[in-house]
Amino acid sequence: MDEFLLRALAGGLLVAAISAPLGCLVVWQRMAWFGSTLSHAALLGIALGFLLGLDLKLSILLMSVAMTVLLLLMQRFPDIGSDTVLGILAHGSLAIGLIAISLIPSLRIDLMAYLFGDILTITWSDIGWILAGSVVVMVTLARIWNPLLSSIVHADLASVDGHQRGRLQFVFLMLLSVAVAVSMQVVGLLLVVSLLVIPAATARGYATSPERMVFLALLVAVVSVVLGLVVSYLLDTPTGPSIVAASTLLFALATISRTLRQGTA
Repeated sequence: MDEFLLRALAGGLLVAAISAPLGCLVVWQRMAWFGSTLSHAALLGIALGFLLGLDLKLSILLMSVAMTVLLLLMQRFPDIGSDTVLGILAHGSLAIGLIAISLIPSLRIDLMAYLFGDILTITWSDIGWILAGSVVVMVTLARIWNPLLSSIVHADLASVDGHQRGRLQFVFLMLLSVAVAVSMQVVGLLLVVSLLVIPAATARGYATSPERMVFLALLVAVVSVVLGLVVSYLLDTPTGPSIVAASTLLFALATISRTLRQGTA
């Protein structure tokens, strides 16, 4: 196997590993729109990274964290719906990011690579970033998994048990920010939410427990990465979109299979 494919596979599998559990939590809480907001805001993070001379992954992470804090603050205004706030933040940050990039005269970047990913150019240094982010996400998620799951299933009961839903939710959103930052180069900013949501949605119809759903989502994400890389290599198609298309195909096949099975039951 060519080394660039090996690096792409390693990066893709690491992103799949963190996307599965986080994606299940996103699907259970119906937070896909929030993930989309983070991915749009990441473009503003890229612009600030170039302006301030920061590492782009770090600037994306900082912007994602800032967007999360801003969202939590704006939720204190009950007269503005959360979906409205997310829409404003998502499209506003994307527009401001594009304008900021266009106003940097010396900057010449390939926006398509940032928007839709360029996993084939991933380096071992990038994989180190992804690995570090993955370890942080997985270790932290393991520590808060049971109380967070309890707060999702029954918030009042979790509160009686001493679990602080607000704090747990904040930690989860921070982990989601880390996932968006490290996934950028694999599937791109506009497609990163797809890798979070689609495998989890595919697994949901076959899961009998939260842990089984995470396992099935991980399996779907891994197959999507491998299949997307193979298709991209053989047909010379964009790799990030190929991974998401493979995930979408698996979702469609799973949905058709489940529908047929229910029809014959």
